[in-house]
Amino acid sequence: MPDTLPTGMPQARAGGLPDREQLRAFIENATGRIGKREISREFGLGPEHKQALRQMLREMALDGTLAPAGARRFRVSDRLPESMVVQVTGTDSDGDPIARPVQWDGDGSAPVVFMHPELRGRAALAPGERVVARLRRIGPGRYEGRTLRRLTDAPMQVVGLFRTLDETDPVASAPARYRPAGTLIPADRRAKAQWVIPMGEDADTPDNEIVIATPLPQSGPGLHPARIIERLGPQGDARTISMIAVAMLGIPHVFPAEALAQASAARGVTAQGRTDLRDMPLVTIDGADARDFDDAVYAEPAGDGFRMTVAIADVAWYVRPGSALDREARLRGNSVYFPDRVIPMLPEDLSNGWCSLRPGEDRGCIFVNMDVAADGAISNARFGRGIMRSAARLTYEQVQAARDGAPDATIAALPDGLLDSLFGAWRCLSTARAQRGTLDLDLPERQVRLNDHGQIAAIQPRIRLDSHRLVEEFMIAANVAAARCLEGRHLPCLYRIHAPPTPERLESLRRTLDTMGLKLPPVGSLRAADLDRILQQVRDTDQAGLVNELILRAQNQAEYSPEPVGHFGLSLAAYAHFTSPIRRYADLLTHRALLVATGLEPGPAPGHEELEEAGLAITRTERRAAQAERETLERYAATWLQARVGMVMDAHISSLSRFGIFTVLDATGTSALLPMSALPEDQWHHDEKTQTLHARDTTMVFRPGQALRVRIEEACAIRGTVLLALPDTPPSHRRRRT
Repeated sequence: MPDTLPTGMPQARAGGLPDREQLRAFIENATGRIGKREISREFGLGPEHKQALRQMLREMALDGTLAPAGARRFRVSDRLPESMVVQVTGTDSDGDPIARPVQWDGDGSAPVVFMHPELRGRAALAPGERVVARLRRIGPGRYEGRTLRRLTDAPMQVVGLFRTLDETDPVASAPARYRPAGTLIPADRRAKAQWVIPMGEDADTPDNEIVIATPLPQSGPGLHPARIIERLGPQGDARTISMIAVAMLGIPHVFPAEALAQASAARGVTAQGRTDLRDMPLVTIDGADARDFDDAVYAEPAGDGFRMTVAIADVAWYVRPGSALDREARLRGNSVYFPDRVIPMLPEDLSNGWCSLRPGEDRGCIFVNMDVAADGAISNARFGRGIMRSAARLTYEQVQAARDGAPDATIAALPDGLLDSLFGAWRCLSTARAQRGTLDLDLPERQVRLNDHGQIAAIQPRIRLDSHRLVEEFMIAANVAAARCLEGRHLPCLYRIHAPPTPERLESLRRTLDTMGLKLPPVGSLRAADLDRILQQVRDTDQAGLVNELILRAQNQAEYSPEPVGHFGLSLAAYAHFTSPIRRYADLLTHRALLVATGLEPGPAPGHEELEEAGLAITRTERRAAQAERETLERYAATWLQARVGMVMDAHISSLSRFGIFTVLDATGTSALLPMSALPEDQWHHDEKTQTLHARDTTMVFRPGQALRVRIEEACAIRGTVLLALPDTPPSHRRRRT
């Protein structure tokens, strides 16, 4: 750590905080990881600057200027830290290992790390192995790495597809001592290494089985041997697909015995010390396939508006801080949802039992009563701990049908006017949402439907109804009330934050939209309402899908933090997750804080540092879950498309690059690549300014949003990748057996 600023570095303003550029320059030029202590010492800051400095660092981290580098430490975001965990993905032409960072949230592809060979006497690094490496930047996106520590606390694993050896495999001609029982095709699309399973190490695995393997010592030139340690199931069974992501991303899916025992010992609550809501006709509204019901709603007319109640399962009653259940819930962070299964945050005895608001059964809850005026303003929010009895378990489709004039027997049995009051309160809340100017992206969500045999029956859009929007607005109102309650009592709150897009991303978005005749206001004055105005302009046009995707890509990812940064997309200054404690640990922390704030449980409430640490942890688990769900959908789509290789389908262009055209298939909503090699022979030029790809000798031009007819050329189910061709080009001979 230098004692003075490097030569040429701007000096701080006397007696105050450095500006953003001064702070960035200091962190970039200093040695090692930088935190608030080092910054305060360098710029002579006192305790009175603590809060302002913390806020500046947070904002710079959120807008991409800085990146986290350990607990409360930062680095300039376009460089990797001095040391970090990397994973070996393959070898270069000299046989030396190539690696990539395990954690990478930056724009574009992760940097490449060229690892030095291991010291004499130490085993070479195997593909898939993780090490802590000391890094040295050697160029844009390129680093040298030296192993500091091999991570041997758990055996390295490779998830992939086992194929028995046949005469077409190159290793079939290897000398007898190196000839394997089969090959292993890694599920990680970044992996470059060729894996083999030696004779006797295949665990009697049949051909075309998804497996987990662990590397063995290298036994021959260019060969990476591994032993099969677990069979996940046949590739042809769609129910195996979700387990690939679970295994690859290390998602915990087996509960410890102590946590299961605590869940099994749970019992129902009594009315003692609770507000009795059992006469209030609260109803749950969920998807038809939902099994856990953690929120219930009610509304009745009050003046020119409505009195609303949102009741949430009292998970905090059962999951006590520091217990085995609590430790496991925090480790998981959230539930993970796949087409064939759910990896729950809590054991089934709680998630589908005592914490599920089943109709006609007494359940503990934490509730909030709120008044909503005709203009959507919320007032008189009051939290309490109650006992309730759900009047009905409703589905979105049921509620929508009733609103459209076709109520079924379940809804007809509810008190008169209940549904009208729910939709009336929703209209009030929607008025306030429109006045705030929120970002309402319209990105069709795809769902995979399986038949009873585990085969893919269909991949179809998930229809979004007004009944979905009703529940969403009730939950947003309750979440806002939770944040305001904690702020009003001066208690730390784990906010759900969504920082505005960075100036660089907005400028890139502006340039792209400009080529489409769509104008954005200057970056410094842009609000969510301005982006939503663009969305309204293109609604019901051919550009709608692309513009929604472009605006989504420009956004920062939402996260959890005790810093009140606000929520850009919802245009809210304070927002905290409160409504889903069965499936999100963040909501459970909010419940615990509210119970202390309202005097329903003794303190202390979770502190700022505890929430900061928890926020970082559960933001990571949330992103891990999103990655697992996204990659699994891609594998389901590729599996479905394998049986349709050669078929011509509709697609539209999502983006262009020098090596091909990225498209979205209309049938599945998933990405597929039309490689440059599949285009007609010509000299192709990618113009970044106009966002076009055009040929020199023909009038053929490709641009984002353009509709295409494409042929499915290749689909790799294990990796979830799809390659395309144009319908009038000859078929390729590159199709894989996977």
